[in-house]
Amino acid sequence: MSAASRAPQRSNRATRVRRRAALTAGAAVAALLVSACSSGGTSGGGGNTNFVTGTDGISTVAKGERDAAPDLSGKTLEGEQLDVADYKGKVVVLNVWGSWCNPCRAEAKYFAKVSEEYADRGVQFVGINTRDTNTRSALAFEEEFGITYPSLYDPTGKLMLRFEKGTLNPQAIPSTLVLDRDGRIAARSLSPLSEERLLKMLKPVVAEK
Repeated sequence: MSAASRAPQRSNRATRVRRRAALTAGAAVAALLVSACSSGGTSGGGGNTNFVTGTDGISTVAKGERDAAPDLSGKTLEGEQLDVADYKGKVVVLNVWGSWCNPCRAEAKYFAKVSEEYADRGVQFVGINTRDTNTRSALAFEEEFGITYPSLYDPTGKLMLRFEKGTLNPQAIPSTLVLDRDGRIAARSLSPLSEERLLKMLKPVVAEK
């Protein structure tokens, strides 16, 4: 076989490999978001997960047994660079949301209110906007509900895939995580939150010394 005839075959094989890799990544994102915009999900994979889920659906982990949050950095909806790790020393509330998601709209006013009330108490709210195909809809959502804290723009769900299985990972939209001052995952909810339930997640972590 000549070198000229082998070259197209190599090119075709490379194309097939790239296509399979893209399909695999797409399937992983789809599987992660299969419960998107639902009323909730299940709590973490099997084994020694170290977390306990209460009857209210809020999962918590004791202070000495928490996992560190993964790298959560990228561009915000406004196009600015943001790294959640820069907020170490503060309690961070992460909310995964989409402008297309009705439960996200139901809880948004509570996040706007509590984020302002706790801004001077060492608490930082950060959104992770996902599956919005453009930032216009997401920015309009923030304006409508008075959201003033930043949101990372994650249209394909890549940031969500960085959380390890078996930890308090976000498995639904909306999901909310509370990170302690060391950047470790202290609490999680996989369903839309009322103001009361949001504060139930947040207050114990803020009170930690």
